[in-house]
Amino acid sequence: MSDYSKPRIQAGTTQADPSISIEVVANGPYRVRGATPMHIQSITPNETQNSWTFTQGQEFEVKDGTLLCRCGQSRNKPYCDGSHLKAGIDLTETASFAPMLDDATEMDGPKYSLTDNENFCAFARFCDNGDRFWNEVMEPGERHGELAVYMAHQCPSGRLLVWDRQTGVPVETPQPAALALIEDPALGVSGPLQLRGGIRVQSARGDSYEIRNRQTLCRCGASSNKPFCDGTHASMKFKDGLTD
Repeated sequence: MSDYSKPRIQAGTTQADPSISIEVVANGPYRVRGATPMHIQSITPNETQNSWTFTQGQEFEVKDGTLLCRCGQSRNKPYCDGSHLKAGIDLTETASFAPMLDDATEMDGPKYSLTDNENFCAFARFCDNGDRFWNEVMEPGERHGELAVYMAHQCPSGRLLVWDRQTGVPVETPQPAALALIEDPALGVSGPLQLRGGIRVQSARGDSYEIRNRQTLCRCGASSNKPFCDGTHASMKFKDGLTD
């Protein structure tokens, strides 16, 4: 059996200060270890109404030991208020501990390669900016390459990685550790909890998931890939009420 007690770090990712991490509480909330900023980040479209960037909103206090709602039922979101104890929602973790690349598909363009694991799609739609991301990777020309890299870096879940074919390494840059509460005004829904900057996620059994530059954790309680987001919040019209 593989040992996942020691965290694996995805290629291209720089791990955050090890004192910062997220612990998944068994059938309960997320426990934050360390202190890191947390803001609302709203998906913002461009002039063609395609997802393009994030607009930062309200900041929420996070300190060592803060509990964040994972079931979607708290009346004090984004914090846990114990509602999971009566909600009757199964919060059992179902995600694999294997590296994301194990189940990723690969495409090779003229300058960049793409790896994509759609199991981690958070339905933020940065991959479709009129011309879809997969097309941008395959098109020759500097502008197409720049767009492919930009679109991948906006993808909140990190399902998309762009690789430099000459060096064979991902085109990634270190990010400061931060948490984001994603809001999706275009769909009128609230999205996942985003982790940026190589924050470690520890399962309820004590093992570590792969550390990645960008990750999204489920906040609605309905993902089939817990603790990670799979986009279900969009179909169930999850609203946290934080921007009402």
